[in-house]
Amino acid sequence: MNKDMCVPCDDGILNVRAGAIIIKNGKVLMVGNERDNYLYSVGGRIKFGETAEEAVVREVYEETGVKMEIDRLGFVHENYFYGDASTNLGKLIYEISFFFYMKVPDDFTPVSDSFTEDNCKEHLVWADLDDEIKMYPEFFKTELKNITHTVKHFVKDER
Repeated sequence: MNKDMCVPCDDGILNVRAGAIIIKNGKVLMVGNERDNYLYSVGGRIKFGETAEEAVVREVYEETGVKMEIDRLGFVHENYFYGDASTNLGKLIYEISFFFYMKVPDDFTPVSDSFTEDNCKEHLVWADLDDEIKMYPEFFKTELKNITHTVKHFVKDER
């Protein structure tokens, strides 16, 4: 129990992930690291035995040092892509992600002490949605400018 839902499937990998949408002062909190030239959402893999909601609360706490409550589910994202970390380089990954809007406290001051699975130091970035930097998921740049109360489903296939 409590293993990440990262399962080998033939020559590829199945990931099940929970991500947080943390917005404050018109910016979204994203994560970067020392290796990659892009930002990605706060969050991570769901552990076997936990729900997506439990996972996002745990991941937000691990990555920011702050316990946050969920507001609501915003997006479900199915994504086929090729891995770029040393642990999954070139492997086809099918990832299912649940992205939750979080209730952001007024005094929210996140602190990052996290690392990637291949031990790169991560850092938090308050990103403007109009910034030129690449951001994953890519739909954040458009969808978070016009927030609705519906759950949206996105599929991306980079095979």
